[in-house]
Formats: sequence, C-alpha cells, structure tokens
Amino acid sequence: MTQPRTVSDVAVSEAAGPDDRHRLPPELIVPAVDLFDAPVLRAQIDAAIIPGDHGSARRAAVDVLRPAQDMAHERIAAAFAENPRAARATVSAYSWLTDRVVETVFDIVVTHCHPNPNPTKGEHLAVLAVGGYGRAEMAPYSDVDLLFLSPWKLTAWAESVIETMLYILWDLHLKVGHASRTVSDCVRLGREDITIRTALLEHRFLCGESPIAAELQTRLRKELFEGTEAEFITQKLAERTARHLKQGGQRYVVEPNVKEGKGGLRDLQTLFWIAKYVNHVADVADLVDKGTYTAAEFDSFVRAESFLLAVRCHLHLIAGRAMDQLTFDMQVEVARRMGYADGKGRRGVEHFMQDYFRHATRVGELTRILLTSLEADHKKEAPSLVGFFRRRRRVRPGLKVRQNRLTYEDEDAFLADKLNILRIFEEALRTGYLLHPDAMRLISHNLRLIDDGVRNDPEARQIFFDLLLKHANPDRALRRMNELGVLSAFLPEFEPIVAMMQFNMYHHYTVDEHTIQCIRQLAEIEAGDLRDELPVATDILAKPVARKVLYVALLLHDIGKGRDEDHAILGARIARKVCPRLGMNRTDTETVEWLVRYHLLMSDMAQKRDLADPRTIRDFAKAVRTKKRLDLLTVLTVCDIRGVGPGTWNGWKAQLLRTLYNETAFALENGLEALNRENRGNEAKRALREALKDWPAKDLRTETARHYPPYWQGLGIASHTAFAHLLRDIEDNQIRIDITDDTDRDATRVCFAMVDHPGIFSRLAGALALVGANVVDARTYTSKDGYATAVFWVQDADGHPYDPYRHDRLKTTIDRTLKGELIARDEMASRDKIKKRERDFRVPTAIAFDNEGSEIYTIIEVDTRDRPGLLHDLTRVLAGSNISIASAVIATYGAQVVDTFYVKDMFGLKIYTESKQKALERKLREAIDAGAKRARS
Repeated sequence: MTQPRTVSDVAVSEAAGPDDRHRLPPELIVPAVDLFDAPVLRAQIDAAIIPGDHGSARRAAVDVLRPAQDMAHERIAAAFAENPRAARATVSAYSWLTDRVVETVFDIVVTHCHPNPNPTKGEHLAVLAVGGYGRAEMAPYSDVDLLFLSPWKLTAWAESVIETMLYILWDLHLKVGHASRTVSDCVRLGREDITIRTALLEHRFLCGESPIAAELQTRLRKELFEGTEAEFITQKLAERTARHLKQGGQRYVVEPNVKEGKGGLRDLQTLFWIAKYVNHVADVADLVDKGTYTAAEFDSFVRAESFLLAVRCHLHLIAGRAMDQLTFDMQVEVARRMGYADGKGRRGVEHFMQDYFRHATRVGELTRILLTSLEADHKKEAPSLVGFFRRRRRVRPGLKVRQNRLTYEDEDAFLADKLNILRIFEEALRTGYLLHPDAMRLISHNLRLIDDGVRNDPEARQIFFDLLLKHANPDRALRRMNELGVLSAFLPEFEPIVAMMQFNMYHHYTVDEHTIQCIRQLAEIEAGDLRDELPVATDILAKPVARKVLYVALLLHDIGKGRDEDHAILGARIARKVCPRLGMNRTDTETVEWLVRYHLLMSDMAQKRDLADPRTIRDFAKAVRTKKRLDLLTVLTVCDIRGVGPGTWNGWKAQLLRTLYNETAFALENGLEALNRENRGNEAKRALREALKDWPAKDLRTETARHYPPYWQGLGIASHTAFAHLLRDIEDNQIRIDITDDTDRDATRVCFAMVDHPGIFSRLAGALALVGANVVDARTYTSKDGYATAVFWVQDADGHPYDPYRHDRLKTTIDRTLKGELIARDEMASRDKIKKRERDFRVPTAIAFDNEGSEIYTIIEVDTRDRPGLLHDLTRVLAGSNISIASAVIATYGAQVVDTFYVKDMFGLKIYTESKQKALERKLREAIDAGAKRARS
C-alpha cells in the first residue's frame, strides 16, 4: 500500500519574500509540539492495542486522543485569552490540531482495524477537508467537514474504514459532517448543487492516496469550473442576498450575526470563493497582483477578517458551543475579552461595536470592488439603473457611465476641482446611476481635498443642499457618502457618531444609520407615500414649510451622542456652529438649534405625561410657542421614532402624538385659556347623552351625576359609554369587566367597575402582569357613590392589541386575582425574570417629584430597568403609603421604562413635603432593588 501523505509533508516550494508572507503556513498560537506530539501519542496508542482485537484499537485511539485533544483545546483557549486578537493563529491552531487527529485516526484504522496490505486499484481512499475546514479556518466549535474520496464505487473495505473512522471521531466529540463519493460523483453533484460545488472549491487533501485528490482537482477545473463562472457568480450573489434578507437586510443591526450577517465572515468568504473560482487564485492576496485590489485594500481585507474571526472565536469559547449571533450579553463579554474599556463617555462594548460596524462597512466596499472588476471582464452582468429611469440620462461633463455606473473621465481633471467629490453624489441621484467602485476608490483616497475651503465654499453648500432637498431618495447619497468618509469630511462633527452603537434594546441601528433612516422617513412623508399611516405629518409637509431647517435638524439631532454631556444640549451647541458654516441665516440657525435641543420634548410629553390634563398641553404649548415650531417638531419627532427601527412605531404612539399636536395647535390658535377643565367636562357629558339617547332620562341623570370632574376630563366618549353600561344596576359584590380592542390606539382597553377599596390599582396591575399584558396607560377614578372605575390600555409583547381569542383568559385571570384566588406577587415570582441577553444593560434608577406639571396632582416619574412585575411592585408601595393613583402613563424604551404616576396623598393633596418625598423615594427604590435582585436570581 502506498504510504499516505499528509499536509505536513508538503513544503513551501520556494522561499517567500517579505511581501509573500501570506503564502507561508500560518503561525500557530501554541507551538505545534505542545498541541499534538504525534510520535508520543502514537506510541501510547500502539502500546494499548491488543493484537488481533480490532475493537481495542478503537478504544485505545479514543482513550489516548480524547485527553490529548482536550488539553490542546485548553492550551489554545488559554493562549487566545492572553492574546485575544490573534485570530489567525488561533483558527490555524484548531485546524492544525484537527488535521493531526484525523490523520492519526486514519492511520490507526487502516493499520490495525482494517489492514489491507495488497489493495486493488478500487480500494484506494483519500480523506479531504472541505468547507471552512478546507480553508484551514476553524473556530473552537466549528464542524469538521470531511470528504472520503475513492476512484470508483466504494468497496466494502473503504466503507469499513470510513465507518470506523467516524465512530472514533464521534467518540472524540467532534461534530463531523461527511460525504463518501467518487471523483465522478463530485463532478456530477457539484454541477447540480451550488452548495456542494462551493464546498468542493475549498477542498484540501489530508491523508490517504494523494493521486485521487489530484485527479479531483484536475477534473473539477476542466469539467465543472471552467465556463460556468457567470453561473457561479449569479448563484452565490443570489444566495448572499437571501442570506442578508434573512439577517435583517441591514449592515447596522445591533445584534449582528458575525458569520451570516451583512458585512460578516460569509461575505468575505464569498469574495474568496468568487475570486478562486473565476480568477483561479489560491489566495485573495493574489488579486493584488491581478490589479483587482490595491495593497491597502488587501490589508483592510486581512484586518476585517482577522477582527471577525477573533469575535467568532470568542463567541464560541464564551458559549461553549457554536455561536455566531453577537447578542447583547455576548457583546459585553467579547468586548471585555478583547480589551475594550469604558471611556470618553461610552462603555467599552460601544467602542467594540463601533469597530465591528466599521469593519463590516469595509467588507461591503471590498465586495463592490470585486464585483465591478468581474463586470469589466464580462463575467458578471452590470446593474440596471436605480429608480424609475428607463432611458440613459446624459451626465455632466467630466463624468461618464461605465458598466452602468457613474465614474470620472479623467482622474487628474476630476481631482483638479475639489467640488467634484460632492458633485458626483448629486449627479448619481439626478441620473439614477450607482457610483462606480473606481470613483469610490478615488474619492476615499482623496478625502484630504475636502478642507475648510470646501466646507465654506457657497457652491459646495449648494451642492450639499441639492443632495438633501432636490431628490426623492437623499438617504441613498448620504449612506454612500458616509461609508466613503465624505460626509464626515464635509461635516467633521459627524465623524464621532459613524458606526456608533447605542448599547440598548431600543435602537435597532447605529447612530449614523439611524440618522440616515430618519431622513429617508422624511423624504417618504414629503412624497406622500405614508399619507394613510401619517396623515398629520403628511398634511404639514404638503404646505409651505422650512424644508432646509427640517432636513438639517434631522441630520444633526443625534450628533452629540456618545459624550458625557446630554446629547441634546451638546447637539444644539454643535448646530449653532455648523448651520452658519452651511450658509444658513440667523433665524434658520436658531430654529435648527431649538429643534436639536428639544427634539425629545414632544416624544417625552406624549409618552410620559397625561394628555388629558390641560396643564400638560399648556406647558407644551408654552415650550413650542409658535405653530411653525410645533409643525417642525411634530414631523421631526415622527421621523425620529420611525427611524429607530422596525416595530418601534405603532398606533399607540401615533395616537398620542396626534392628540398632543391637535390639542396644542388648538391652544396656540385660540389661546391657552381655551384649555379649560370645566369646558371639557360639559362637552363629555353632552357626548354621553348623545351616545345613550335611548336610555331613560332618569338613568342618564344618575350616570352623569355620579362622577367627579376629573373622570369627565380624563376619559373619552368610548370609555364613558363602557363605564355607563358596567355601572348600570351594578351590585356591591360584583366585579364587572369590559375588554375591547381600541384599534385607533393599537391597544386593548380593559375597563373595571367594582366597589372601591385601597390598593385596587396595584391588584389590577398585578392581574394584568400575570397574563403578560404590557400596560401603556391607565386611569382610575372613584365615583360619588363609592365605585372604582379603572381603565387600562394594554398591549401584547409585540406592541399590538390582544388577540380576541385571549380575552376570555384575560378576563378569567383578572377575576380570580381580584377575588383573591391568585396572589399576583407570588405568581409573578417565577415569571418576573430578566433574560440573559438583557442582563448587561445599565439602566440607572431616577425618581423625580413634580408639583408643577399638573394643577391637582403630584407627578412621580420613575425611570428604571423594565421587567414584567415592576408596575405591580411600584403601585404596591404607593398603596402601602396611602397614596392614591389617578393615572399612570408607561413609556418603554427597550430595557428602560419610565412609569409616570399622577397621585394625591390620603387627604387628597399634593405631596409637597420634602421628607415625605424622600421617604417615598426610598421605599420605591427598595422595591425596585428587591425586584431586580429577584429577577436576576
């Protein structure tokens, strides 16, 4: 039998020069002899084998190799912990170790278990690594993908060898993926299945008969790869697009998949596959010699791949299994292991994720460069025009269209006029062409040309505003400018937020991408595309409005993030400096500055305050002062919330903002004195009489007389009507419940009527928590004849109304809780848990008392970490302190929640005394801390 060859037998055929280091076998993070001492281990195995007992060979292999393999893994992990960025040396070590294990197992099996001293030609066998293992890149828990290759149909001997090998490898706890094929099978199946073809592209001979592997290489190239380049590219790009869509379609999602996500390792591997398949190169580095990439671009490829490989290895080691999703909890631990520390007003994990997204962006640039190079070689179809253009548009002098992309005619002439760097983006929007990678390359290499002279040039400002204001999709140009560094070069104040991640569950994107998403929302509203969903914002923009002010305010609204200072205050100062540089006059500058400073005001008022309280509207109206500012702030707020990410905007928030806008507009136009509680109450009673005109007059008089003024001022006609029916002929021992979907508010309204007693609000909150109902708003009133009328608006976990099929269960659980059959606090103990992925969010607790925001109530605002039983815990404290709750408004921002209570003391007065406020704050904090401890246990 021919002596099997191994990878270690293959020497580098020629001396490598300083620029050819990538061609050498990679360095291992642990010396090879400390990982796998083959002679020693083989001697131990041979000594343990009982002659003639084939089973003893298998047992001996496992008994010796398993502890040796485990020790090697521990050494690699320890060395990686000491040098946490040495990704290439680490993945090479895992791969090298696996090579030695596979080779040793193969040799033992063919020597002791199934010896065949005189094999026929059909009894030769080769073992190959394929897939990621074929690239010699293995994360700690990567699969071991093996191809067992025979010249013809597998013989009984070969099948026995393969079966025994697999059993040993499985006993060694390796996750083996395997296929047994002939060379002809490989060619045929590779032609039919792109996944198999890709795996074969990365095959690497391990052991056995090398001539079979050589035959496979020759036949794959001649019979499969040659002439099918276009087909392979098309299928791999379609596969890539589908994968991106499955992962969210965005490079800047806050919990990216390191392997499969946009800008992740699989994208880099796709580059490698296409390069190897089409250009017949063994290494992406060879594309430098071919002129596809510059040396600097290849260096960025290496840096991005090394960074992503390091992240993936850390993920595997932390999880103790294959893990590629960079979840919030993993981000904290990976950042710590890689040496990121808190600083500059940001957490270490945020610095880490900023680096991650910058590498992901670079991966996208490298992909575009390669694909355009393939188009130039006619190996890939050029892209079609963007948007609705069906005919080619003529481009301005100095530019040309190549491969359906916009680029320059002459490099020197293009760079001679610095403003061309801005003009080409505006021209791309005007004509609908994408930018050619040659142009992108030239721009990114010459950002130094965008200096103060350009920034202060009136024509440059005009080009920039044309980008923002003249076209339907300004976000497209801004995103590409941002990725190439042009946006930060023109607006240096933008650079700190590029790829900046906000470590919370609320924001779905990085700060820069969120900003661009907001501008996309604004452009879509302007175009009338969202009229049904956003009628108020659409109507505002349909009238003459300061568009430049609005676009610039959105561009700058989060520019102060990531510093120790309040980002709205800092952002306003930055706006005061940037706007004049953009050529904006004093009035527009002041408006932008005001919008940036108060860009959270309307959202906070709508979501954290009781809009039924006239004082809320009056205070907001005093803050905005003019209808112009109200209009601008409303549109900015809508865009800001919608730009956070999918699912953040819902009907509840839309209704709150519409209500606040309409009430404030009315106050500004008719005077603040028009906001009168008495007027509201009289109008509410008239509306109820109209709604219940079929009721007897006596019953109507009873209903309209039984409630105090806050009841009429605080609820709408739908709730008044529901309570009228619940209270009609109610008996003292009854609990009546009405559950109705409030489609306008995208929530379920739950009304309760029963005899009033202390702590009723807390018990109701506990009952709702038991059924997983998220309370977003609540009101409770006591009638003159002693009945509690409480209404809660709740949503399910996805922020929508409850499924009507769940209403009966909702009602039953509430009824049992109110009757004392279920004790909410006890029942919640096992459910009130913080998920592991959410535990590392830092949400400091802040409690504030406000006696100015309402005429008759003290407002207590509790800003803290959210969890299912929080509202119940807080309301229990208030009830135990003889505090009466009139209403509660709940605003949730991912892991953070702001619970706002409108309360009175037991005497019906505001809580003015500082000592009482401090005592109540202490009790609330104790309840929050105790609940947090319970939730983490």
